[in-house]
Amino acid sequence: MAAWSRLLDDVTSRSKDTTKRRFLRLFRTSIPILQSAVAAAVAWVVATRVFGHEQPFFAPIAAVISLGVSLGQRLQRAIELVVGVAVGVLVADALVAIIGRGPWQLGLVVVLAMAVAVFLGGGPLVVNQGAASAILVVALVPVGTQGGMATSRFIDALIGGVIGLLVNAVLIPVNPVVVARRAANPMLDELAGTLDDIAQALTGGDRDAAAAALSRAREIETKLTEFTDALGAGSEIARIAPVRWRMRGHLALYVDAVEHIDRAVRNVRVLARRAVVMLRVGETVPPSLPAAISRLGEGVRTFRNELARGFEPLAARRGLLDAATLATEALRTEPGFSAQVVVAQLRSAVHDLLLASGLSRADADEVLGEIQPRRPRRPS
Repeated sequence: MAAWSRLLDDVTSRSKDTTKRRFLRLFRTSIPILQSAVAAAVAWVVATRVFGHEQPFFAPIAAVISLGVSLGQRLQRAIELVVGVAVGVLVADALVAIIGRGPWQLGLVVVLAMAVAVFLGGGPLVVNQGAASAILVVALVPVGTQGGMATSRFIDALIGGVIGLLVNAVLIPVNPVVVARRAANPMLDELAGTLDDIAQALTGGDRDAAAAALSRAREIETKLTEFTDALGAGSEIARIAPVRWRMRGHLALYVDAVEHIDRAVRNVRVLARRAVVMLRVGETVPPSLPAAISRLGEGVRTFRNELARGFEPLAARRGLLDAATLATEALRTEPGFSAQVVVAQLRSAVHDLLLASGLSRADADEVLGEIQPRRPRRPS
């Protein structure tokens, strides 16, 4: 009976957790949902009342499609996609007016729409969207409504795309700092967690745990790529959306940091690899080394928090220098080769993160250069 009760409690707890995550995800996507609704409605109104089109269904479709791309990718990609939709509509309308509709006509329209999109330099998403738009024309447009309607549908696609871009850039632009922070925080958390795993593996002499930490370090690259892409999207929003211009200063902290964070991630990956070697060959682990790696993880978390608030990361710098000091003290014990490499990589990672925190290279070199192993006292 007790087992059933625990199982029921576990299922209920997981259900509540899943529901909470779903509501959180819904909250985070509320602005994109609102943008899509507004863009679709405005595109319909403009196409019907300004241009006099009776059934401008391509206008709201193109508006929503352009928003779906511009929120997470480059503005150029969004513009290309809008062009792809419009080209697909134009090609399909022109061909259906000449050859009619049917299975082979549908296939031919798709081939030509995709070929035109490729010829114009579109990527896979643009090409596929052009084909989808062409299919809609062939499958849904009634016979006998081609003629002048072809130009109307092409214009509707352009109207929707332009309005979608304007809604994203001017009317309801997303917060570029939030975009950057939501990508940066998981990546920095993963970096800190990897350092914790390395420190624990060295403390316990656990080779399997060290190998797992190395695998985790290698996977940070994916989150780093997501962070870089988010910065690109956020920078575009901050550049073209007047209501978000005041966010430029805070966003610049992330933009200036990303290159140095990238290098720190690479150094931690090498550090993890040498930790695996250290345990495999049975080198003695200097007592201060796991503590230094753990302190570096704490410094990364502090840096994440201060960066998110837009503060100058003074506390993070202190933590990073503490980590360098602890690691450097390990050199007093005359460690093996791998341990020396770990110390060197940790100091390099600290240097990179100091640069990411806004220190100049000269200042970072100076403060790290002052951290040397203390010499043991000579007996009097």
